[in-house]
Amino acid sequence: MASHKNTLLKPVLRIDFPENARLGRGKIELLEHIRDTGSISAAGRAMDMSYRRAWQLVDALNSMFSEPSVNSQRGGKQGGGAVLTPFGEELIRRFRHMESTLAQALSDDLNWLQSNQPE
Repeated sequence: MASHKNTLLKPVLRIDFPENARLGRGKIELLEHIRDTGSISAAGRAMDMSYRRAWQLVDALNSMFSEPSVNSQRGGKQGGGAVLTPFGEELIRRFRHMESTLAQALSDDLNWLQSNQPE
C-alpha cells in the first residue's frame, strides 16, 4: 500500500446556491485567468477547457449575483477581450479569504486525520 503520510490534506470549499448554482475553486480560478490574460478564450485554454465551456461558466457567474463578475467585448477590428469588474475582483478576494479561514479552522482536525493515515 502506498504511503499517504507525505500527502497534505486540504479542505475544498464549494458554496451551493439555490437553483443548483455553485461557486468553487474552478470558477474562481477561471476569473483569475481572465484577470491575468484579459481573455475568456485564453483563460479557458489555461485551464484546458473549451471556449464554449469557459463562456458558460462566465455566464453562470454573471447570473449568480446582482452584479456581473466579467465584462466582455466581442472581437472585431479592435479585438475582443474581457475584464473583471470590481465585483469580480472582490469575489476572488473573498473566496480566497474563505478558503484560508476554512483551512485555519480545520487545521487541528486535518492534522489529526493526517497523523492517522497509513504508513
